[in-house]
Amino acid sequence: MNPHRGLIHRINRAFIVQALFISIAALLSVFFAKVVLEETLIKEAIKQEAEYFWQRYQSDESFPLPDTQNLTGYFDIEKLPDDIRTGLPLSDGFHESIEQHIVVYKSRQGDNNLYLLFYRDQVDSLAMYYGLFPLTLILIFLYTTLWFSYRFSRRMVSPVSWLASQVNNIDFKSNEISPIKLNEIPFETDTEIQLLANSIVHLGERVDKFIERERNFTRDASHELRSPLTVIRIATDMLQSEQSLSALATSSLQKIRRAADDMADLTEAFLLLARESDDALTIDSVNVNDIVHEEVDRAELFNRVKKLPISVNEQSQLEIHASDKVLSVLLGNLIRNAILYTETGTIQVTVTAISVIIEDSGVGMSKEEVDNIFMPYYRAKNGNNVGHGVGLTIVKRLSERFNWPLRVKSFPGEGTRIEVIFNNAEL
Repeated sequence: MNPHRGLIHRINRAFIVQALFISIAALLSVFFAKVVLEETLIKEAIKQEAEYFWQRYQSDESFPLPDTQNLTGYFDIEKLPDDIRTGLPLSDGFHESIEQHIVVYKSRQGDNNLYLLFYRDQVDSLAMYYGLFPLTLILIFLYTTLWFSYRFSRRMVSPVSWLASQVNNIDFKSNEISPIKLNEIPFETDTEIQLLANSIVHLGERVDKFIERERNFTRDASHELRSPLTVIRIATDMLQSEQSLSALATSSLQKIRRAADDMADLTEAFLLLARESDDALTIDSVNVNDIVHEEVDRAELFNRVKKLPISVNEQSQLEIHASDKVLSVLLGNLIRNAILYTETGTIQVTVTAISVIIEDSGVGMSKEEVDNIFMPYYRAKNGNNVGHGVGLTIVKRLSERFNWPLRVKSFPGEGTRIEVIFNNAEL
């Protein structure tokens, strides 16, 4: 889980984005207010001032030109400031001197030209004072409100984050799974948070009981399954010591002893799949080639009727860090499955530098069957109902448990190819 995508992070991001949008909206408001003030109010006021002057001038030519602190009128262009006069266009309308912050409006009536000069400095100062100052106060108020809202939101979310952290820190290896003590919550929680905490505590208590039952079962199953297997092994060893046994009886005892060994390995595999941890499993450097040969020999018991040729192609010596028991269960199931679904033809086991490939020339499978072969108790339609449908399920679970991907290729009537890729191969 990415820690930067937590609830508190999202709240932080939401408030930052909100503050950013408020700032952008405030700046745009000031900009548009300035544009409206200059383009609409000021220029419209200057035009009205010019119209008013011409109306009065028509009736009284002695009517004085406008002369105020911000607005000055001229008839004679020579009386204009030098920089205004030299750069002034001949056309009527508004012109502006950026350097001196002066707006010039030229209008004509008859042979007379009227030049109105408006000095923007005072207006800009007023706009700054009456615009930016109130805006600054508003922004301070908004940001202060946002800050208090942010603090309040963090205070509301903190219990949830604390609960999530406690659940995330559960140690499934410990004897107690319940992660939360109600008297240890470091916050004044609302009713809803308290209800959530109570639910998590009760869930933890139920998980404790489930795990305790699972541990008891695996412990008891391990003992109860090993005991009869030990008896079978001892009995076969004692019988094999008898000199009067026939060759057929001796061969049968060897098969019984091998079957008991296989059952012991299967028991270990099943118990392994039931455990959360692999600590009880013996992990060592294993030669996969040796395991392949052992499992091919063991599979002869299933092949005694069909007598299919089983060949081993060793392209490389494959060494991995794993449990030999787990490898035996996984590869043994794949080899026996190939025998069960092949009536005539051959079976080839190939060992490469990173994988083991089991190929048969059996009945093959359709795409739908390939998608379902790892489901519990599923058996292919062309398999004559052989097997119990759990072998490949065990293979799939072991491959996922130890990160050994499986690749399956099969076509009806052309056989099946299953490759086990060992990502931890010692190259």
